[in-house]
Amino acid sequence: MDTAIAAAPRVVFDVSLEVDVHTGSMARSGERAIAGVTSGRLALGDTVTWQARHFGLPWRMTSRISAYDPPASFVDEQLTGPFRRWHHTHHFDPDGHGGTLMRDVVDFAAPLGPLGRLVERTVLTRYLRRLIALRNEHVTAVAESRAS
Repeated sequence: MDTAIAAAPRVVFDVSLEVDVHTGSMARSGERAIAGVTSGRLALGDTVTWQARHFGLPWRMTSRISAYDPPASFVDEQLTGPFRRWHHTHHFDPDGHGGTLMRDVVDFAAPLGPLGRLVERTVLTRYLRRLIALRNEHVTAVAESRAS
């Protein structure tokens, strides 16, 4: 998923790693950080445990910043949680006009074998795209307000 943002890559990179920006973007699901780094900006090696409600069910995931190349990219990976695999790469490329093209590449797999693959194809992929789009709208608003 690509998102154009009228702010420099460093601003967007930093905003994208702020715990409070993430929780603000996920307010509809009540997502909050409950362990690890629970406020401020995440950095290489940091972990955070998120708690939220999705599909009407309580959900908890601990992730770690496993790669960190400011201001070009970072990766968050699930350590424990609902997915069999979760690897989210965030790229921040200059757009040539002082802004940023933010690109999200998510590699995930649901648990439960064939049933999980069916849920991925029918519901989960679309749901996650919508969540990332909501998050990116919020990141855009925060980054652009700081750039002006």
